[in-house]
Amino acid sequence: MSLLIALTWEPKPWVERFRKYLPDRDIVVLGENLDRNAVRYVATWGPKPGSLSGLPKLEAIFSLGAGVDHLMGYPDLPDVPIIRVAQDNLTNRMSEYVVMHCLMYLRDQRRYDEDQRVKRWDAERTPPIAGDVRVGVMGFGVLGQDAARKLKVMGFDVAGWSRTPKNVDGFQVYSGEEGLASFLNRTDILVSLIPLTSDTAGILNRSLFEKLARDGALGGPVLINAGRGRLQVESDILSCLDDGTLKAATLDVFEVEPLPQDSPLWLHPRVTVTPHNAAVSEPEATARYIAEQIRRHEAGEPFQNVVDRGRGY
Repeated sequence: MSLLIALTWEPKPWVERFRKYLPDRDIVVLGENLDRNAVRYVATWGPKPGSLSGLPKLEAIFSLGAGVDHLMGYPDLPDVPIIRVAQDNLTNRMSEYVVMHCLMYLRDQRRYDEDQRVKRWDAERTPPIAGDVRVGVMGFGVLGQDAARKLKVMGFDVAGWSRTPKNVDGFQVYSGEEGLASFLNRTDILVSLIPLTSDTAGILNRSLFEKLARDGALGGPVLINAGRGRLQVESDILSCLDDGTLKAATLDVFEVEPLPQDSPLWLHPRVTVTPHNAAVSEPEATARYIAEQIRRHEAGEPFQNVVDRGRGY
């Protein structure tokens, strides 16, 4: 039995990792000598069309990252469980990113950066306290709930939104289309961690931004998108920043990546750009996680973090 590594980049480092954590298995890559009848598992990211077809004994597909949108549009996707990576390493990194940027907006750090650049001493401004700032975490799964708990420790007023109803101790969780407007109306900092699906593509647009709170302690609503780039309409973000619908935006993901050199987002004074590294999946931890899932499955235990194909995540 074998684990197939199906990637669009050099697979050798992943082969070496999996040989370390699954020393009793054949770790194989795509090629003319591949015995497709022997493949029981696939670890992949952005596979080429046809590379996952014709695997009659396939039992599971593992995504080499937290997202699975790269698989949802795949032609002839095999009818086996799809497992997404959910590990403490990635979760903690995402929470660090979210908390850091919420604190930067709370304490108006970009303004102080500019003061330092022009040697301006302005000690008169008093920032609000965290309890006066309402953070809305859009996407209340593993990542969203962990970030919310850590924001709450800092004192922020945190609520969540999920596509489906959820009960999470200590938080008000809005859900569905019927709950979205109320969620947005009480939100000063919108943190987007929702998965990319056909329903959520382009959801971060002017219509949504116009529903955000206008009476908040920050003087205007802020967007933090650390989810997926195709969730956002960048032309709307720019126009909303320019007309005051948004006060600021922190963007870790983009419609086109790497962000094109001529994108106005690079130099916009109210945009913070980071290179899709808010929560990078650490390769060693990912390989260990997948090896553990395979051993659980073969011991008769269920896979963890199985994707619901109907929802797309």
